[in-house]
Amino acid sequence: MIIDFHTHIFPPEVREQRDEYRRRDPTFAEMYGNPKAKIATAEELLASMDEAGVDVSVALGFAWRDQELIVRHNDYLLESAANSGGRIVPFCTSTMAGNEQDCEQEIARFLAAGARGVGELRPESQGWDLNGPAGDRLAALAKEHNLLVLFHVSEPVGHEYPGKEGLRIGAFYRFVVQHPELCVVGAHLAGGLPFYAHTPRVEEVLSRIYVDTAAQSFLYRPEVYESLARHISAGRILMGSDYPLVPVARHMAEIRQAVPDPEARAALLGGNAARLLGLSQ
Repeated sequence: MIIDFHTHIFPPEVREQRDEYRRRDPTFAEMYGNPKAKIATAEELLASMDEAGVDVSVALGFAWRDQELIVRHNDYLLESAANSGGRIVPFCTSTMAGNEQDCEQEIARFLAAGARGVGELRPESQGWDLNGPAGDRLAALAKEHNLLVLFHVSEPVGHEYPGKEGLRIGAFYRFVVQHPELCVVGAHLAGGLPFYAHTPRVEEVLSRIYVDTAAQSFLYRPEVYESLARHISAGRILMGSDYPLVPVARHMAEIRQAVPDPEARAALLGGNAARLLGLSQ
């Protein structure tokens, strides 16, 4: 089974009314204000999966600040998943910056409707502190509902690009240390956290989190996979393309070339994700 653990889809009207959404949300304006920035629908995601031979994709929500936009996007993710025959797995979003009751009700609502997790969360983009009371509320909800939680994590060095910020690696690390009971995925190789494996305590943290490979080709050279294998268990790496930013077929080809071991490659391309999501191979 081939599983892409990190993709993005939007309701069609977001692309059609891009300027309106750009005015309403600063993070959207940063990432998608340029007309050349790709925005995909569920139908386009499914077509790309057919072309690349992907069985299942996790479709992630967006870090809107406005509760109305959060609910609208969550509805689209849930509807798209329901119409996909099990090929789209929805992860919805919420914000801990607003009304606590609204947040709790929205999480309960989208879980009842079939969401499998929360993400892609960008606390700093939404204006709340992952290491403060808001983060503690998120952790309590995740524990209560047995939630998978996926965070965007920024690498602290390297080039600048739209959407790089959203959650600093240090804040992500502190949250994981403080809440060892949670199942957490750090997107974009968790901001490079595996490469701190020789730092005290980091190795223990790496033994219980997952990382995805989203947008890897924009962030690291291909030999990063060889280095990853020395620092984190092969069973905790999830293939994520960051579609439509990166075509999934291209991302899979890079992995197949960079990971020669058949068992490790199969785990990365879908085995790990199937186990984490409870899907049958």
